[in-house]
Amino acid sequence: MQAIISVKNLSKTYASGFRALKNINLDIRRGEIFALLGPNGAGKTTLIGTICGIVNPSEGQILVDGHDIIADYRAARSIIGLVPQELTTDAFESVWDTVSFSRGLFGKPANPQHIEKVLKELSLWDKKDNKIRTLSGGMKRRVLIAKALSHEPRVLFLDEPTAGVDVELRRDMWQLVSSLRESGVTIILTTHYIDEAEQMADRIGVISNGEIVLVEDKAELMRKLGKKQLTLHLLNTLERIPPGLAGYDLHLSSKGNELTYTYDTQAERTGILALLEDVNAAGIRFKDLHTTQSSLEDIFVTLVREGQ
Repeated sequence: MQAIISVKNLSKTYASGFRALKNINLDIRRGEIFALLGPNGAGKTTLIGTICGIVNPSEGQILVDGHDIIADYRAARSIIGLVPQELTTDAFESVWDTVSFSRGLFGKPANPQHIEKVLKELSLWDKKDNKIRTLSGGMKRRVLIAKALSHEPRVLFLDEPTAGVDVELRRDMWQLVSSLRESGVTIILTTHYIDEAEQMADRIGVISNGEIVLVEDKAELMRKLGKKQLTLHLLNTLERIPPGLAGYDLHLSSKGNELTYTYDTQAERTGILALLEDVNAAGIRFKDLHTTQSSLEDIFVTLVREGQ
């Protein structure tokens, strides 16, 4: 699939000598939802700021739909909508005025119908004449999203868009993301709510210490790195794992009533049948068993630890 954003050999070193980004290479596919995950201080916001032309790169090149973010800044930036983490709005402006003004900043002609559509989609229509300073934090977050959508961008960056907001806004936010994606908008989001990335994203990128650790289709990532566990609920408690089972990757619960076996779904043999035979030979009886699959959060934590 064609890339709408292409990042080549991107690095950012601040005057203090701190190297926030290290030789980043990344392509964002047109029309996808791309989740960028990483711990605090990993470089997520710096990377987004650099792609959006807010932070100057030290090295490398960024193309947005073929436009260089430095040499052809105006054209590149007009394609991008950005919802920042910080609630930066004009406190004494009305909702309608500040969203309309944002559209004008990109040289777009007035389009009241589009502004009305955006405000209604974000449940802001009844607040259109309210001053920003009178709104709740959640409503201010909605205004930031409306401002980012005011000039009809083809790429939308959402930097921690649901951090600290209520459940209703989170639900509305993801409904909006789905509808934007259906209309052809490419969406790049950072989030601490990994369940959101697992639910919404097509591809996952993990950044740690300023470096891209991994970029993978979500389904493939879950298939390749997801581990499965088989848990045996024992009929009688065990004090320790018998020596005859030492060859298996087994964990005995603190209460001694559960045995958990972790296995690789990619391996030719899972070893489950052999394990059950050896468990039976050891005289261990179980009343039930179940399997679980690693979540994206489990995979993310493992990748970040390995990248440190």
